[in-house]
Order: sequence, then structure tokens, then C-alpha cells
Amino acid sequence: MSIFPFIDAVADQQVISASLPAPREYAWDFAKGEFLRQDGRIIVVEGLEAIKIWICKALLTARYRWPIYSWNYGSELETLIGTGYSRAATQSEAKRYVEECLLVNPYLKSIKDLKTSFRGEKLTISFTGITDYGEVMINV
Repeated sequence: MSIFPFIDAVADQQVISASLPAPREYAWDFAKGEFLRQDGRIIVVEGLEAIKIWICKALLTARYRWPIYSWNYGSELETLIGTGYSRAATQSEAKRYVEECLLVNPYLKSIKDLKTSFRGEKLTISFTGITDYGEVMINV
């Protein structure tokens, strides 16, 4: 019983404890920037491959820019461009932005081995995402 008459505490607990359905995403060719198709139909992937696609899309989507997405979706990595921060400060902020972007996903349990480095002027990020479906290596 909740002290608030409009909140059913039992129903809320059931939603939290319910298991998540298998993750599904449309297959995406990141090099070409288009959906992958087979016989004219967009391919749907599940499980670990779907989580990997979600991670990459979330990191590449600018947070707060597109009204179609919730403010919980996307990253703020783009805001680091041209800030004049030191490389160390940029790398530190990039790590924070990656964690804030990705850990909203209920399928992603944690991130390990998060590393940032510069190749010339380009910032590269690599990490391992830990999920119930296994581990996924990401390099962006």
C-alpha cells in the first residue's frame, strides 16, 4: 500500500521484477549509413548483436538535438569539439559522457576497460560492455 493514492506500490514492484524481453534492433551498416536488407526486407537482429547496434547508435546520436528521441538517449561527445580543454580533461569528460549515455540501457549491466586516447586530433574510445547476453567490444 502506498501513501500516495495514485501509485500502486505492488504493481510498480511487479514491473521492476519482470524480466526484459530479448533486445531487438534493425541491422545497420555503419560504413554506409543504411539498414541492412535481405530480399528487400530490413534484417532484424536480436540479443548481443542488437545491444551492440544500440550502443553504437546511441554514441553517434547527439543528445538533446532530435525531438524524436528522449533526453535519456544519445551522447554529448560532440560537445567536446572545439572546447579548448586539455587532452586529459577531454578524455575524462569523454569517459563520463560514454557512461551517462550507455548505462540508461537496462540490458547493459556495466562497462569495463573504458579507454580513451588521441590519434592526432581524433579521440578514440574503446570499452567492453557487460550484458546478460555476454560481452561486447566497442571501438569508436
